[in-house]
Amino acid sequence: MKLTLLMIGKTDEKYLLEGINRYKKRLEHYIDFRLEIIPDVKKGKNMKESLQKFKEGELILAKRAPAREFHLLDEKGKQMTSRQFAEFLQKKMASGIKELVFVIGGPYGFSDEVYEQANSKISLSKMTFSHQLARLLCMEQFYRAFTILKGEPYHHD
Repeated sequence: MKLTLLMIGKTDEKYLLEGINRYKKRLEHYIDFRLEIIPDVKKGKNMKESLQKFKEGELILAKRAPAREFHLLDEKGKQMTSRQFAEFLQKKMASGIKELVFVIGGPYGFSDEVYEQANSKISLSKMTFSHQLARLLCMEQFYRAFTILKGEPYHHD
């Protein structure tokens, strides 16, 4: 199985990029992991947030395929402990899915069309994070989940 983190726009902050790359390297020991970046939608001064979300949504939905299962990282999604998230990943890996895709939207979130076609919504926290910081948090949780599944001494209850 492949694990993909699909994101709108590149990561601008050097410190976040360093952390993301560190966890990407660590994850590659456990799974075929990929970062996939959809270029930012250029927001003109007259473009409304709803139109930007719609245009980003079209780009996200263009990445859908029958072999790809999409899960949105969304503040209104289901909350899980790190152990529960590890179990979630384990069940998905055992189910025969070819590719599990976690999607982080742009600064305004997702369009209604993306919500309708997603397999689930998962929340990293009740708090709201910038979409760029959410990338690093998600990567750390992927890594944590795999260390839990392998019984390695990274996670402490």
